[in-house]
Amino acid sequence: MPTHKSNWKRLRQDKLRRLRVKSNKSRIRTLVKTLVTESEKGTLKGETLQQRAKETCRLIDQAAGRRIIHPNNAARKKSRIARLLNRIASA
Repeated sequence: MPTHKSNWKRLRQDKLRRLRVKSNKSRIRTLVKTLVTESEKGTLKGETLQQRAKETCRLIDQAAGRRIIHPNNAARKKSRIARLLNRIASA
């Protein structure tokens, strides 16, 4: 346990930061998962699918910019989304 007053403050800050990071990561995972499952089911098509993918990629970029996720991880997620869109468009 912290012994100095500044360490207690750091503990509180770390706790809040951890919660923010956790919620952002969870949100990204949920968006990617729903995008993939709904597009494979066929419930999302055309313009709606493109809009949802664009929003998901924007959030992934923001998370990578704030170093919530690693930039390579963000690039990989966006690449998989792009491949999914191309596969659906060609079918």
